Amino acid sequence: MFDSFISRRDAIAALAATGALSFGCGSTRDGVPAGGDAEARALLDEFAESLLGVFPESATSLGIDVDARASLRSQLGDRSAEGQQRVAEQLRADLERANSFDTLQLSHAMRTSVEVVRSAYATSLEGFALPYGDVAVGGWRNTPYVVIQNVGGYLDIPRFLDTDHRVENAADAEAYLARLQAFPNLLDGELGRMQSAKEAGLVPPGFLIDKALAQITLVAKNAREGGTLVESLERRTKDIPGNWAERARSIAVQEVAPAIERQIAELQAQRTAATDDAGMWARPHGDEYYRWALKASTTTNMTPDEVHEMGQSDLQGLHAEMDTILKGIGYSEGSVGDRMKALAEDPRYQFSTGEAGRAEIFAFIETRLDWVRSQMPRAFNQVVNPNMEVRRMPPEEEPGAPGAYGGAGSIDGTIPGRFWINLRTTALHSKYSLADLAFHEAIPGHIWQGEYTHDMPLIRQMLAFNAYSEGWGLYAEQLADELGAYEDDAVGRLGYLQSIAFRACRLVVDTGIHAKRWTREQGVKFFVDVNGSNPEEVASEVDRYCSWPGQACGYKVGLSEINRQREIATEALFGGRFDSKAFNDTVVRGGNVPLDVLAKNVEEYIRSAE
Repeated sequence: MFDSFISRRDAIAALAATGALSFGCGSTRDGVPAGGDAEARALLDEFAESLLGVFPESATSLGIDVDARASLRSQLGDRSAEGQQRVAEQLRADLERANSFDTLQLSHAMRTSVEVVRSAYATSLEGFALPYGDVAVGGWRNTPYVVIQNVGGYLDIPRFLDTDHRVENAADAEAYLARLQAFPNLLDGELGRMQSAKEAGLVPPGFLIDKALAQITLVAKNAREGGTLVESLERRTKDIPGNWAERARSIAVQEVAPAIERQIAELQAQRTAATDDAGMWARPHGDEYYRWALKASTTTNMTPDEVHEMGQSDLQGLHAEMDTILKGIGYSEGSVGDRMKALAEDPRYQFSTGEAGRAEIFAFIETRLDWVRSQMPRAFNQVVNPNMEVRRMPPEEEPGAPGAYGGAGSIDGTIPGRFWINLRTTALHSKYSLADLAFHEAIPGHIWQGEYTHDMPLIRQMLAFNAYSEGWGLYAEQLADELGAYEDDAVGRLGYLQSIAFRACRLVVDTGIHAKRWTREQGVKFFVDVNGSNPEEVASEVDRYCSWPGQACGYKVGLSEINRQREIATEALFGGRFDSKAFNDTVVRGGNVPLDVLAKNVEEYIRSAE
């Protein structure tokens, strides 16, 4: 049943090869000569081309699906079991080449890039050796479930075609139609893996299936009517001669809609066998899967118990600081959680409802981003100017999505970085928490950080590590605070501290659900009662943890490690030699790395500054 996955023996053999990273000056291994930066760069570029071959959508999102890569613009990745096998085989072959490359003669930056590939591919191969799930190769969305409320082609592909696939001429429109034609095969590839997982005893929690069914039913209705898949192309080809909309409608109605309906039928069948057990502990090989998911998310070997205890400890310290501020603004009675819930009910900090409130939210975000952009020369020596926009999430995505997410745009600037905001209800956001969210997702958070990768080897722009990505997002929040974002806004600073405490809660809840047999309701209750979090927000949050085990743990683990490295650098460079701007440059310009590689980058900064 699991023939499509690499064997555990093969995975272990590939991982074992990562032990030897460098050798003596001018040495060789197995006849491979010591390489320099040029040779390493060429090898890394080959790895990038291999990865683009199995994930062609990445070429479009990066804005590089032109010239020799133009054929990729008409392709979608293969999400079948056979497609997953091909990805694993490619990773295994390239990891062997990376491990055989002698890095001793490389510059620190180039050595870092090779180590990044080794780490990402080795961890991914461990995931492919498990009997189910999607493995995010150098990404954050590892999941045991192929199709669920926030995972699946039914969500990814319509959004990708509308926002990333450019249509500027007839060739682009033909490529759009080719991808639309490939969409049903992608969906059926997922369907086969859903069915295999069910046969092996892996069925998602019933409450996740219910949410997924509500969303995918809307997507199917949209496809049966032509909907977004047609409108997106029609809108962008109004000045391009051709029967584009008619052709797109035929594919959407006759081929895409039936493929989505086949997935709906499978989810309905799985619903009859589903329980409401939320965690991986209740699934076959669940404990093993969760240990790997935690490793992939945090780039550490922390156990579930260690992560759980870290969350409890960090939460105590953060709540002590919040308690002081709450008392200062007149909230003295009850737990921190109770007082934060009372604060959330204060109409002074609420946005209007409906479209008026949505407009208020966009205006608020713009004002805070204008301020923080002006502060960046105080925090960095090398300042970028991110090409970005703030967009509302597609409404059909919002019920299963978090409050927001963001990421950098394409290398060539044709696709801007995007801060996607969930506006299914304005009650998701408050005036004391929204600025902090904007700093996390946009500046100096994810979009800002991504701008620094554009001059790195292409493979570095394709590989990311959850603990670094989200640790940086939280560090961005901290930088905004340190730059004075809440200097005259005690309530706003409460929102910032509650955000960090929220991530500490995630450590507790994620491990609670997947390792300590908590129910979904226990997870929601912990957030609301202990941290005073918004019930509207945390219900979807907890559902997300159920479908993305371990992912939520990368945030606070990553922030703690960045701050630990800052303390190390401060102590090493005593006597005024520590430069906070140089440290920030080191962390962001070193790129997206596993946490052990981050430590090496900081070691290099300390060495060069001494």
